Amino acid sequence: MNPIDLPPSPVRLQATSAPNQPEPTAALEELYRGFEQELLVPLWTEIGGLMPPHPRSKAEAHLWRWDRLKQLASEAGHIVPVGRGGERRAIALANPALGGRPYATPTLWAAIQYLMPGEHAPEHRHTQHAFRFIVEGEGVWTVVGGDPVRMSRGDFLPQAGWNWHAHHNAATEPMAWIDGLDIPFSYYTESQFFEHGRDEITAAEQTTPDRSRSERLWGHPGLRPLSQPADTPGTPLLAYRWEDTDRALSDQLALEEEGHVGVISPGHAAVRFTHPGTGRDVLPTIRCEMHRVRAGSTTRSWREVGSSVYQIFEGTGKVSVGSKEWRVQRGDMLVVPSWVSFQARCDDDAALDLFRFSDAPIFEALHQHRVQIDAE
Repeated sequence: MNPIDLPPSPVRLQATSAPNQPEPTAALEELYRGFEQELLVPLWTEIGGLMPPHPRSKAEAHLWRWDRLKQLASEAGHIVPVGRGGERRAIALANPALGGRPYATPTLWAAIQYLMPGEHAPEHRHTQHAFRFIVEGEGVWTVVGGDPVRMSRGDFLPQAGWNWHAHHNAATEPMAWIDGLDIPFSYYTESQFFEHGRDEITAAEQTTPDRSRSERLWGHPGLRPLSQPADTPGTPLLAYRWEDTDRALSDQLALEEEGHVGVISPGHAAVRFTHPGTGRDVLPTIRCEMHRVRAGSTTRSWREVGSSVYQIFEGTGKVSVGSKEWRVQRGDMLVVPSWVSFQARCDDDAALDLFRFSDAPIFEALHQHRVQIDAE
């Protein structure tokens, strides 16, 4: 059994003369032994740990280098087959403070997935919500509910839980991308389901259309097909294309240069991927955004309740997470724990683009979300 899965040891209560604690007496010791026998814990001995003045995340800030991730994924591609049992050649980020579990944060799972030429990742479905973000490469199609969806550099592909999905590489080169899911949240809430699908998808599903059916229905800005339900659990649009994201970020920065309000702070533009029918987050438990920092600019420092994972899509610069600072470049991935500050500084030669996903929708639904942004 993994250490993080072990049940907690019984609490041994000690009568001490610590501040704000009852004076140690024989009667108090006897009372504490009675609590232990009945598996009871008095609040007055635990309140500092249960109700701290601010969140104290079990996770810690950490950085993974893309070059190393891709190298190891490539090695796995030549050794580890894709098929039933393992299902996916996906290699998860394991936060060093979470006891060896394959979790980036206490609620978020992040991985690099690698598919060799001609390979087919078999169909399955699960209740965990998921997405794919493509930092480089071309040639893989994900098939969601029988709809083949092209995956290209910069594309964001969300997929709500309990949708059948498979992947096939129609190219002559391997392809890598990142997966994000709410696996840890689903695990800790004991709400997960999983089913195998067909061993082979049809020839029609292995076609390579430039536009999926979901894009033909939902990929028109500001227009909703009245033939389709609007309030689905997750977005019905299965691909958010890089050219649209890039244009939106560029237009924000251009508006700033022209003297109009268009960015969230000087030199820092951002967009959020949203459900085209409701305007809410694309997934019930995961928020996804793209940020662009103008060359030579620095973002404001901010912190929020809930954890985040970032991937550097393009550019170079420095990021600060709490007391840690790293130089970053294309593909690098990092974790920002709950209520730990984050700031990005772009080098002078080109913009810094960052893809970000977080568990904010969970905390907003619980009315526990809070953000603190420092002044300039």
